[in-house]
Amino acid sequence: MPFIDTHLHIIDLEALRYPWLDDSPALRRNFTYEAYAREAQRCGISDAIHMEVDVEPGAIEAETANVEKMARDKATLLRGAISSCRPESHDFEDFLARQSANPFIKGFRRILHTQPDALSESPLFRTNIARLGGTNLPFDLCVLPHQIDRAIALADLAPDVQFVLDHCGVPAVKDRAEHPWREKITELAKRPNVAAKISGVVAYADGETWSVADLRPYVEHTIARFGWNRVVWGSDWPVCTVNASLPSWVAATHALLEGCSPDEKDALLHKNARRIWRL
Repeated sequence: MPFIDTHLHIIDLEALRYPWLDDSPALRRNFTYEAYAREAQRCGISDAIHMEVDVEPGAIEAETANVEKMARDKATLLRGAISSCRPESHDFEDFLARQSANPFIKGFRRILHTQPDALSESPLFRTNIARLGGTNLPFDLCVLPHQIDRAIALADLAPDVQFVLDHCGVPAVKDRAEHPWREKITELAKRPNVAAKISGVVAYADGETWSVADLRPYVEHTIARFGWNRVVWGSDWPVCTVNASLPSWVAATHALLEGCSPDEKDALLHKNARRIWRL
């Protein structure tokens, strides 16, 4: 069965600077494509999309070029890149025109969960997000539970844009907190232009004691609300390695899917990703 990872990060400290890593010592080292590919192939992953790693703004296009260079190997798993972007910038329209001309670019993300809530509420940000309509380039939403209302507002203001919610909406798995996350996911899922990514949840679990049972309420609620045709899978490697290895997250995923039909598994693990990102 094809198995698409829609959320791979590559960290190359020699080529790029990642300011946020100064506060994340566990991840402040090189995480290479080669290291990922060895584990991914053993886990049955057949294809991967690179997710931007929040490099400094002046290096956004250099990051994409770096990944595209890695993808030239005929044996690569890399099928494209989701680029960082700055919709709050007056230069966004020109940036979008350049990126849209590159078929390796599959979508965009602006990390919001580390930013003031007001960022996504500015008229310029919202105008620029709406520019994605008609480009077939989705926008990934990385928000905390209390920011899901902002994600809902963006989805409503740009109904022609495909949005993808990262990491099941970043629930507080370690604290076993389901509310108001549960209600907000239900509301967001009513927007047909939003899909959800089953990714990242293991990074928010208890690194010492987590089990599949800890992840299940969040994964199952997300799938139940969005439906099997609007969910995709992502490794969030190497962020997942803070609490789990790639093989253990893949194994947990298969355990969570036990009892699901072949069609449901196909939808989550590859078919929806091919449709959303036009792979």
